[in-house]
Amino acid sequence: MIPLVVLIAVFAVGLLAGRFGVRYFQSWVTSLRCALAAMFLLTAYAHWGPLRPDLVRMVPPSFSDPELIVTLTGIAELAGAVGLMIPRVAPWAATGLAILLIAMFPANIHAANAELTIGGTPATPLVPRLVMQVVFVAVVILAGFAPRWFGSRTSASRSSGAESRA
Repeated sequence: MIPLVVLIAVFAVGLLAGRFGVRYFQSWVTSLRCALAAMFLLTAYAHWGPLRPDLVRMVPPSFSDPELIVTLTGIAELAGAVGLMIPRVAPWAATGLAILLIAMFPANIHAANAELTIGGTPATPLVPRLVMQVVFVAVVILAGFAPRWFGSRTSASRSSGAESRA
C-alpha cells in the first residue's frame, strides 16, 4: 500500500509544482514519471533493506534461488526507475517495468495465500493487490507511451504572445 501512496503523493506534488511555474513539471507526464521513479526506488530499496527477508519469503517455493530473484528484481526496478526519467528510453523502461510487475505477481499471490507479513504487516489480500497491480501496470504504460499517444496534449501549452507570433 505504501508504494501506491508514494505514487499518488509524488504525482500530486509534481502537478502542483507545475501549476506554480516549475518548468520541469509543466508536463503531467514528467510528474507521472517522477512519481513512478520514486515508487520504484522505494520498492527497490526493500530488496536490500530490512524487508529483504520478507521479500525472499514471498518468492513462491516453485522458484529456485529466491535470494537471486529478489536481487535481480531489485536491480530491474532501479534500472526502470532511471530509464523512466530519460525520455528516449522511457517507453523501453515502461515496457520492462510492466513485464516485471506481471512477472512478480505470483509472489504477491503466494504472499496473500500463505498469509505472509511484510515488515510485520500482513500482505495485501489478493483482490486489492490485483487491482493495485493493474493500476501500476496501466500507469507505467501510460507514463511510457503518453507522448506518442497524445502528442502535445501531454504538456502544458504556455506560450506567450510573442512566441505564438514567431
